[in-house]
Amino acid sequence: MLIALLGVGTVGYYLIEGWHWLDGVYMTFITLTTIGFNEVNSLSDGGRIFTILIGIVGIGSVAFIGTRVAQLVLTSQIIRFRHMKKQIEQLEGHYIIAGYGRIGSRIAHDLAKADRPFVVVDQNEDKLEAASQFKYLFLNGDAQTESTLIEVGIERATGLILTLPEDSSNVFATLTARELNPSLFILVRTDTHKNKRKLMRAGADKVVAAYEIGADRMAHVILKPNVDRFMEEALLSNDLDLNMHEVTVEEGSLLDGKTLAQSNFRTQFDAIVVAFINSSNGGMNFNPRADTTISAGDVLIVLGSDAMVRRLKETGCTA
Repeated sequence: MLIALLGVGTVGYYLIEGWHWLDGVYMTFITLTTIGFNEVNSLSDGGRIFTILIGIVGIGSVAFIGTRVAQLVLTSQIIRFRHMKKQIEQLEGHYIIAGYGRIGSRIAHDLAKADRPFVVVDQNEDKLEAASQFKYLFLNGDAQTESTLIEVGIERATGLILTLPEDSSNVFATLTARELNPSLFILVRTDTHKNKRKLMRAGADKVVAAYEIGADRMAHVILKPNVDRFMEEALLSNDLDLNMHEVTVEEGSLLDGKTLAQSNFRTQFDAIVVAFINSSNGGMNFNPRADTTISAGDVLIVLGSDAMVRRLKETGCTA
């Protein structure tokens, strides 16, 4: 439409005023855009009337087009949020990350990398926009309120990860979440060690003091540099394709009822069993012996590659 108006205006100024085509295009453009520069040349009465008509029609057209564009943008956003809301309603066994700051965004990255379903909750538009860049599901809301937690499926969730900036907010969110889902696993970040007990009393299953972990890691680098080097190269680097994995032995698995020696675990899967968790009593056995019997429901903590995990799944285990 605007191109057509430019064409009409150019032809009109040529026929009425005898202007060069470039002068006609320029005059039409500054009229339509209401820039308001001086006239290219003096206008006759007919030229002035023509300019008024161009202005009325052009400004109305521009306003109409702008309105339509705004409506399309708004409609696309509404459709996008409705689609996201539907996806959140379909989540089962997912995680809820409350607070998309430095820690929350890193957790979201790791969960996405592990292909675990999750939804982000925050009230900061900029942070939610950052989450949307990674195609994460998110909700603009307050994680301390029942309505927000229900909307992100707290009753169907596996875990709640609270990384809100204030410990008081984390306490209140923990209390609310525990009431809505008594079996929910709640992981909370705190800034100070003294608030750990309060958060545990509120219903948190695990409380992590981020600053303490950072300080311990730095001290570890100084006191045990070679151990730190091993941990960094073996577990934190992608070069060796190694990671710590939890493997649950399912009933009927090829490992069910066998010892580690009988299963030939080390050779068959090219992995090291670091620890063994007995399903009957929940006890953890570090560096289990070769004659340790593996039963359905037991959990193996193993050091190995992603290919190892795929092979274990083929034998009837879950990871």
